[in-house]
Amino acid sequence: MYHIEKNTVQETLIIPLYGRKVCSEHFPDLFKDPEAERICSMLDYDFEEKGKRMESAAGLFGALEVAQRQYDLAWEVKDYLRKNPEATVVNLGCGLDDTFRKCDNGKCKGYNIDMPNVIAVRNELLPESDREKNLAYDLKNEAWMDEIDCNNGAVFFASGVFYYFKTDDVKALFQKMAKRFPGAVLVFDSCNRRGAKMMTKTWLKEAGISDVDAFFSLEDKDELRNWPGDFADVSAKSYMRGYRDIYKDVSFFHKLMIKFCDELVKMQIIKISFR
Repeated sequence: MYHIEKNTVQETLIIPLYGRKVCSEHFPDLFKDPEAERICSMLDYDFEEKGKRMESAAGLFGALEVAQRQYDLAWEVKDYLRKNPEATVVNLGCGLDDTFRKCDNGKCKGYNIDMPNVIAVRNELLPESDREKNLAYDLKNEAWMDEIDCNNGAVFFASGVFYYFKTDDVKALFQKMAKRFPGAVLVFDSCNRRGAKMMTKTWLKEAGISDVDAFFSLEDKDELRNWPGDFADVSAKSYMRGYRDIYKDVSFFHKLMIKFCDELVKMQIIKISFR
């Protein structure tokens, strides 16, 4: 059993993991994630408090969001691999996300990048393999780019990561990536300022972020077209309904929440193609 300390970075890592497990249990026709169940069973951690919170209607929607986000990003990765089967798949700010394994075609390579203390936990629970490496780097330190083999193409994705970055840091990162990885694709989730302010009461609060004005949010994908950078194309899809329509499979309350996320919070999956 791997012990998880309360109020540590370890605890923040298991929240989306546990969300995927809960979603698998409550929405089995939409999501099946035996890996999330396996890892949770390996943890020495009392899930009772989080379980009660996530069993509420609002909590279940949070679990649904987490699982749908992984589905969306995995869809984009698989789509890229269909055209570039030997490409490199890079998970930016990976945490305990196993998207590469869900998309692995037996030919591609995977790199999972996160801070050293996160990678230390990941190495215990999701160790490396021949074609999958865990890299301990701060994403703001471009040295990680030297590790990436993109000779056969590359698809980068980030799940719930850029909300914690200042807008200027996101701009700098995207510009450097566009120069270093021409022809590659970057996919990530975003929301607008209203959504970011709502997160200051939950996820961002835990990271010590209370004023979101300097932090990354996106009202419309076209804002990115005005950023300096070698972007060939920028596209967007609805986070909850853009990749498959789950409307018929969820409750009336969750339908309202999906509508709220689409129209008022602008939750989207953004794809940038580098020139």
